[in-house]
Amino acid sequence: MEKWISYSVIFLLSYLAISKGYCQNNNSNTPKLNVKKATGGIEIDGILNEKDWESAEIATDFWQYFPMDTMISNTVSEAKITFDDEFIYVGFKIVDPVPGPWVTTSLRRDFRGNHNDVISVIFDPFSDKTNGMIFGINPFGVQREGLISGITGSSRAQSGFSLSWDNKWYSEVKTYNDYWTAEMAIPLKTLRYKGGSTTWNANFYRLDSKTAERSTWGQIPRNQYIFSLAFSGKLIFEEPLPKPGANISIIPYVSGLVSRDFIEGSGPEYDGNIGGDIKIGVTPSLNLDLTFNPDFSQVEADVQQSNLTRFELFFPERRQFFLENQDVFASFGTSRLRPFFSRRIGIAQDPNTSLFVQNKILYGARLSGRIDKNWRIGLMNLQTAKDESIIRPGYNYSVLAIQRQLFSRSNISLIGINKQATNIIESDSTLSNGISKNDYNRLVGIDYNLASANNKWYGKIFYHQSISPNNNNEAYAHGVNIFYDVPSLKVEWNHQFVGKNFNPEVGFAPRADYNLIAPGIQFLFYPKSNIASHGPGIKTEYIWNKQYGKTDHQFTGFYEIKFGTGATFNGGIRNDYTFLFDDFDPIDTDDPPLEAGTDYNYTSFIAEYRSDRRQDFYFDLETQLGEFYNGSIIRFDGTLNYRMGLIGIASLNYSYNRVSLPTPHSSGTIWLLGPKFDITFTRDIFLTAFFQYNNQIDNVNINARLQYRYAPVSDFFIVYTENYFPDHFKSKNRAIIAKLTYWLNL
Repeated sequence: MEKWISYSVIFLLSYLAISKGYCQNNNSNTPKLNVKKATGGIEIDGILNEKDWESAEIATDFWQYFPMDTMISNTVSEAKITFDDEFIYVGFKIVDPVPGPWVTTSLRRDFRGNHNDVISVIFDPFSDKTNGMIFGINPFGVQREGLISGITGSSRAQSGFSLSWDNKWYSEVKTYNDYWTAEMAIPLKTLRYKGGSTTWNANFYRLDSKTAERSTWGQIPRNQYIFSLAFSGKLIFEEPLPKPGANISIIPYVSGLVSRDFIEGSGPEYDGNIGGDIKIGVTPSLNLDLTFNPDFSQVEADVQQSNLTRFELFFPERRQFFLENQDVFASFGTSRLRPFFSRRIGIAQDPNTSLFVQNKILYGARLSGRIDKNWRIGLMNLQTAKDESIIRPGYNYSVLAIQRQLFSRSNISLIGINKQATNIIESDSTLSNGISKNDYNRLVGIDYNLASANNKWYGKIFYHQSISPNNNNEAYAHGVNIFYDVPSLKVEWNHQFVGKNFNPEVGFAPRADYNLIAPGIQFLFYPKSNIASHGPGIKTEYIWNKQYGKTDHQFTGFYEIKFGTGATFNGGIRNDYTFLFDDFDPIDTDDPPLEAGTDYNYTSFIAEYRSDRRQDFYFDLETQLGEFYNGSIIRFDGTLNYRMGLIGIASLNYSYNRVSLPTPHSSGTIWLLGPKFDITFTRDIFLTAFFQYNNQIDNVNINARLQYRYAPVSDFFIVYTENYFPDHFKSKNRAIIAKLTYWLNL
């Protein structure tokens, strides 16, 4: 262990040297926009006819980002900004170069995807080039807003882009024969900035579906994300911005439920809930969020996945309370080794069925945001209820995260997590499932996040230690993940060393007791043709531990092609080695499993294709053909989609896995089918109907959600869900939920 710590120190010193070496980014081409204060009123009607718009400076000459990044955009875009004591106003004129309809995935708020027509503005009020806010609008007047947070690299790293942040702002669009215009009025009190500011970092970017072109005001290399904050322009206000007013929002809800369990044979059960959230702007950049008796019934159901691995699958967080400012808490570790994973809160395992069930959250509080330009903080506390039906006590969860910016765009972060049993249930002098009030699970960790000013280098180094009443020897997780990313070359180094007793109960760590190294490299070429880029690459992964030696490897040689239409292809050959330290049945049958202590070396062909999403019909296809352990596999996964104009999208998620293993082991087919209909009747009324059939768990599920946005950020939901036996289609259980929310700004 000592040598790995030594190596970590060397890596850390190297990171610091790299960061310092790249901390300056004196780009003489950084665009600047002088912003005048409005002298008259601005009516938000989509028409830029006020005198303040006529005198406002214009941001134009956008740079092409895709398919090339070395020329001025072929599509003409203009942006203007002005402000008064209450709002910052943004005006756009978007020239439409090709006749025909625009493309949007939906009339639903917070749409996303590179195939949409949209113009967006990004604000970085503290000019730290790592955290910002985005506001976008499409030709149909549909809004989207979100947060850009953390350190972003290329598509191989976590993006730090989230559309979960909701706030009230105002906009309108006006369309003409060959262009469209838009106006935004964003309340200053909803933004995160310091009163008296005179300069912000900012950028504009446009997606045009008809030409497949993407363009930005501040020039961004195409190997970076289009919303990267490392390449922003400057807004220069002619006078200091006023201090924003108080920002307090109350969001109550009321809900009702009727449900029936046909397996138990019980009659209808009725239930109701009242609760809500309170959002308080403690300072312009520090927010206090409170939740009481939260209800997540309207949250979209998870897309089911087939699992042919030996380890737990990851499902993303979808609950609103945990999503806002989530990077402060969730950016620690890596995607496959997280010290904090909010989905562990409010979920419990039934000891009788081993199934996971909801564990009611009583209340929660979160203080998150920026103390000043260099310091960010996150403090969260939640309490769950005890559940006597599964003999489970309540739990209190506390998380503290502190982040300090270093150099140009790097930072160092600390995290502490405590899970503590409370409200112990006593029965016959026996505590709940053997859990005493002194039982706990804790974790402390430190991450150094690297991002050079030009984002050629980015990555992290981390060390986490779990603490529990039992064995804390070798309860550590350490890793380094570093990228060098330029247009023609991508290089990655990744290693992880995880102790056998590492146990982050409020995190996501599918396995422990392993050492991993996983370097990778890819070369890219940019021809002047219908192909935007192409090139070969190698991905590797080698895993071992003290007890067994090598347990896994995966070596992949691939070739990637990105077309000018936005379609992509990636195909290659993969070789796997697996040593089984436990019995394993890939498709979960009653046949004898593959035995512990056996090892397998197998090779397969893999490919992935994503079609042009601007078309009415588009699809994704992933396949794997070849050897699988001591047998073979045929796998097809993906999605079929048909866009029905502005009405909505019909899609089919599918997964077919045919596994053939020699006798006496199991062979069989796993099917997963998920038709989905996303219908937008108007910009305020939406219907999502989701059907899922999974023969691996012998279930058919229906989840339908009707949403009516009757006021800004205020909704009425009706949710219907039912589960069936697939052989005779008899119902297992059924529930109908109604929920009303209202967003009140004080």
